[in-house]
Amino acid sequence: MTAIAVPDGVDAGVAWHFGDPLGEQRVVARGAGVIVRDNRDVLTVTGPDRLPWLHSITSQHLSDLHDGDSTQSLVLSPHGHVEQHWWLTEHAGAAWIDTEPEQGAEVLGYLNKMIFMKRVEPVDVSADWAVITLAGPLTEQVLAKARIDPGDGFIRTRDSESCDLIIRRSDVDSVVAQLVAAGAERVGLWAYEASRVERREPRFGFETDHRTIPHEVGWIGVAVHLNKGCYRGQETVARVQNLGKPPRRLVLLHLSGESDELPAAGTPVEAAGRTVGFVGTAVQHYELGPVALAVIKRSLADDAALTVAGSAVSIA
Repeated sequence: MTAIAVPDGVDAGVAWHFGDPLGEQRVVARGAGVIVRDNRDVLTVTGPDRLPWLHSITSQHLSDLHDGDSTQSLVLSPHGHVEQHWWLTEHAGAAWIDTEPEQGAEVLGYLNKMIFMKRVEPVDVSADWAVITLAGPLTEQVLAKARIDPGDGFIRTRDSESCDLIIRRSDVDSVVAQLVAAGAERVGLWAYEASRVERREPRFGFETDHRTIPHEVGWIGVAVHLNKGCYRGQETVARVQNLGKPPRRLVLLHLSGESDELPAAGTPVEAAGRTVGFVGTAVQHYELGPVALAVIKRSLADDAALTVAGSAVSIA
């Protein structure tokens, strides 16, 4: 199969599709699709203090993780705005962090800045490690048949229908071939993103901006633990949790089908000529048609008259 690559942005160069993007979405919905997401940055943190230290500087409860445990976590500003989003896994005496493309240097810089005499060693290992995602209702069946040995990497279960394999870059082609031989199909990032949009799952840098707080995009519980000790930004989290009124909310928009060109991330959402939010990820979905995640003012009704780039849109 010949891959059509993402042309620009942080995902540039990653396989966008292999010639049948809507068919590839059906694979993820009904079978099992393999998505190589090797542009994600990967870091490790070793040392005996790693888990209590990471627990103290992020939004998630990490001090009690056992080998093989995974979770999502955020780094918040002093005012509670989202600055970083991680997947974190405790594996073989190290905390493994994978994060958005081009974010590794910022994550490493933050970790190094926060060491304060702790016995920890953060390292960016993106040059040697890659992320592969297997997604769809047949994920467990394919994994059982393939019997993948991730070497000194690991397999992380995301939910009942998807998992990530964090493996050495030199093993990517062979692992993909094993999964395909076990019944999966190679699909592009388009299929993964369409499924993510349908699930209303936010992505850092797409459904977030410099003002985003966790409540607005559904990261409470998922990446923020409400019953842990003090961490940067906790006061804002607690205040919004108690008041129950985040200023914005994440929604799924049905877009106008008048044009094949989808709005770029950051395109304003407008109501009566006023900007009331912004578009995050927009995709052509195999069943829903053109849709997008957007962050809009919480006070807007679900039947509000909204436009994006001059075309009418509606909240799903």
